[in-house]
Amino acid sequence: MTTIRKFRHILSCTLICLPFIIHLCSCNDDPGVENYYTAKGEMASTYLMNREDKFSDFISIIQRSPLVNFDLLGTYGSYTVFAPTNEAVENYLHGRGMTSIDELTPEDCDTIAATHIIEQSFFTTDFSDMTLPTQNMLDRYLTITCDSVQADDGSTDIAYYINKKSMLIMRDDSVENGVVHTLDRVIDAANEMLPDLMQQDSTISLFYSALDLTGMKDSMQKYIDETYYCSPDSFDEGHCYATAEEYDNVFYMEKRYFGFTGFIETNDVFAKHGIYTLDDLKAYAKQVYDDMYPEDANIDDPTDRRNSLNRFVSYHFLPERIIYNMLTADNKLLTANFDRRHWDAADWYETMMPYSILKVSFPSGSEQGRYVNRRGVQNRKDSRGVKVPGARILSPNEAGGDLMAVNGIYHYITDIITYGRETQEVVLNERLRIDATSLSPDFMTSGARGHGVRGTGGCPEFPGQYGQKSFSSDPNVNINTCIGFKSGSVTNFEFSDVTTHLHVRNRYLDFWSYYGDEVMICGMYDVKFKLPPVPEGDYEFRIQVCLGFDNRGIIQVYLDDFPCGIPVDMRRQGVDPSIGWRSDTELGDEEAINAYDRAMHNRGWMKGPASYGNTAVDGSGQRVPNRNTQYTLRRIYTTFHSDGKSDHWVRVQQKLDTSNGTFPFDYIELCPSSVYSNEYYPEDKW
Repeated sequence: MTTIRKFRHILSCTLICLPFIIHLCSCNDDPGVENYYTAKGEMASTYLMNREDKFSDFISIIQRSPLVNFDLLGTYGSYTVFAPTNEAVENYLHGRGMTSIDELTPEDCDTIAATHIIEQSFFTTDFSDMTLPTQNMLDRYLTITCDSVQADDGSTDIAYYINKKSMLIMRDDSVENGVVHTLDRVIDAANEMLPDLMQQDSTISLFYSALDLTGMKDSMQKYIDETYYCSPDSFDEGHCYATAEEYDNVFYMEKRYFGFTGFIETNDVFAKHGIYTLDDLKAYAKQVYDDMYPEDANIDDPTDRRNSLNRFVSYHFLPERIIYNMLTADNKLLTANFDRRHWDAADWYETMMPYSILKVSFPSGSEQGRYVNRRGVQNRKDSRGVKVPGARILSPNEAGGDLMAVNGIYHYITDIITYGRETQEVVLNERLRIDATSLSPDFMTSGARGHGVRGTGGCPEFPGQYGQKSFSSDPNVNINTCIGFKSGSVTNFEFSDVTTHLHVRNRYLDFWSYYGDEVMICGMYDVKFKLPPVPEGDYEFRIQVCLGFDNRGIIQVYLDDFPCGIPVDMRRQGVDPSIGWRSDTELGDEEAINAYDRAMHNRGWMKGPASYGNTAVDGSGQRVPNRNTQYTLRRIYTTFHSDGKSDHWVRVQQKLDTSNGTFPFDYIELCPSSVYSNEYYPEDKW
């Protein structure tokens, strides 16, 4: 049972519903959890055993699986079991030319059993407005779609499908340790790598031809890191660490996965631009990229990363697996914490084209949705960007939504994207506020971002663990369940042994963390991370800092091995005279506020953004933005020049002699000189 764990990597499932079904799903067609059938006293295992006339074949398959122990479903925990009926299993065997489950190999039983179990409970009400965050026990995604069906009494009901083929004929049977859904068909396990899945899609055949010609498909065959090892106690039992006023229970990755995400034009999109053949696409790519990289105009080998067609194709892929809802922060967080009238939620990702970056925005209002390379706020935009339809409103027989393979996912887009002159000189000529959790593909592919289970209670003691004090058994102490990362398993990050641990924590909605997540770096830490590539130009480099806690320590920051000023004592609060934070209310009118912002900037500090805060409210019931708190400021470390063709590395080093230091790494800002030194249009407060 080496892969059956209390804590699993977080990936995805996708919901796609017809328009009127979304209305039904999102409203009250479901009677509510309190009215579900509840198998009182039954665990998932006894639920199945008590209905052997319906599930005996599925029970036998699980019992024959070396990977999945049937007794697991009799333990307390949280499970979703998609249970195929005996008839469904018989039909599956018939399709494989078999007459009995005895003909299945142990590996077959592993695949079937693990495909149908998720170690987290999901009722159909959880399908209505979110992408399910957890893989099944085979480390695969399950796509959920829904359609309308006519009931015998003439009413309209909803039919739910897993992977578009297996229908839930009974659903939401609550058991003591989760939920059981009954299926009419065995779920097909996805086995294709991303390029293989794309090859099967006739609507993107032109793009796939370019993918094949450039050899980029060979760069996306990785799935699992065979060299990675983590001891069972680290991913089974977790490790508990004190971080200021809370505790983090950290479970390390059991396996390290590789993933990829594509943003792909269909043949119809290309046709709108007069592109019908591979030669047409080559000419289009040459026009865009020879203009930006004239020194490479004569490189004709399409497998050369400097070739124009190769640049065109590789710019469409991220070296990480990101489902639609996680391309930016999700709706719940944005609704609670963002002022989206003034700031579009956005993320910036390094692509597989060398030294390139891609922006994904999530505006609200009439322009709501995800967009690639958009600039502006809501419908007040300079560049509309290219829309990512995402989980489109389609039935199970239609294509759309998150198109998932074993090692990746691709999204359709509504127009052509390039890293051409407009993208580099217009779209990305803005302040880039980049969340720390998007700085490494490993944070995203592992599902660490956006994941978190928060509760209260005592934390197990680890006497002397990394020199820390014993942990509290106070039942009111907050405990965050987090995903940890070993040195050497985090792309774009390097950290030495004095960095006792690095993990991603989710602070939910009641803390200051931008997007709700932060990368927690602890110990006598010494960590380096690579900046995302940015277009040529001069930039101001900033890090958001959380001040005022004794264990924050004193940090020295370096850029490309050059120290950025003197060390910063993060134990100080913003009102410390050396920082000089004063509230806008205290300062008074707008002129005084702007003057003080300029003075603070000259001292190397900026208040937090006004567009984001936590769920706390002030005396008048208004949300408190980060700008209005002295604890979350932006530290301006240096300016630097990017030639658009070189890497830049940042080093953060703890200078205080402590084994219990913490650096809550939230986000960075890369701000071009056209913004931070603009005399006519000063940088906004959002």
